[in-house]
Amino acid sequence: MLKYKTLLITGGTGSFGNAVLNKFLDTDHFNEIRIFSRDEKKQDDMRNLYKNPKLRFYIGDVRNYDSVERAMRGVDYVFHAAALKQVPSCEFFPLEATRTNVLGTQNVIDAAVVSKVLKVICLSTDKAAYPINAMGISKALMEKVAVAASRNSPDTTICLTRYGNVMASRGSVIPLFIEQIESGRELTITDASMTRFLMSLDEAVDLVLFAFENGEAGDLFVNKAPAGTIGDLAEALKQLLNANNEVKVIGTRHGEKLYETLCTREEMSKAQDMGEFYRIPADNRDLNYAKYFSEGKMEQSVSHDYHSHNTEQKNVEGMKLLLKKLPIVQEAIKTSQHN
Repeated sequence: MLKYKTLLITGGTGSFGNAVLNKFLDTDHFNEIRIFSRDEKKQDDMRNLYKNPKLRFYIGDVRNYDSVERAMRGVDYVFHAAALKQVPSCEFFPLEATRTNVLGTQNVIDAAVVSKVLKVICLSTDKAAYPINAMGISKALMEKVAVAASRNSPDTTICLTRYGNVMASRGSVIPLFIEQIESGRELTITDASMTRFLMSLDEAVDLVLFAFENGEAGDLFVNKAPAGTIGDLAEALKQLLNANNEVKVIGTRHGEKLYETLCTREEMSKAQDMGEFYRIPADNRDLNYAKYFSEGKMEQSVSHDYHSHNTEQKNVEGMKLLLKKLPIVQEAIKTSQHN
């Protein structure tokens, strides 16, 4: 079905885009894969790395509709990964987060609808559930933009995925800890009891592909993932790398939570359990609310959030098993053994 189709990945030079390419470039899936981003250096690096005729590169910014629309022509499917993702920087520049994460998403969806794209998968984050920081708020509004558009786009199916921290992705804590260990510095952690979901890049791609295959208009898909504390994560890396670096607690950064929520209580009241994933269908009631007021929903008052404090918890040994699967950790282990 996908052999003669064209895929566009916004923000495609990031960790997610590279993972998608590693999965599809050497298969019959997709006749053409377009990488859309604003960073020409990363695009050139990717071009030289893969040297694959299926790849096409488009310089542009999701903030600029014209650049998105030109890249969208002839596209069948879109994975929308472009975003501002760093919590502290979004706290200091919330309008920039809004321009990229909210208005940029609207541009991507509008261009997709005009170009009669078959399906758009928008990538969101656990920080969009009960958001307390600018990044999460902008992503929560991005989700609302996508769901609203899904109601009025009969030819283009728009759905979403939401996932937690991707282990070893660019800008995440695992590469930082490894660099600190290898340079003999203190490991800086914010709060040892802070929990985060633990998800590999391959699992993030699998979630998007599940949404791609199963998603209907306005659906939000969440994967079930284990979690663990930042303190245990640091200790697991120290043990794997035979390190004795001191740990320094630096305190919670701007806009950080003690734990992250993947599904709110309200969402869990209507979530469909699909094995490894939850499907949260869109609320497709219209604005004539009076006819819905006669009866409430009992499930909503008894449901619970799905968050990183109440999911499966990994201890140090469990984290070591997960970490050893990551290429960056495997390389670091080899380096530590040679030193």
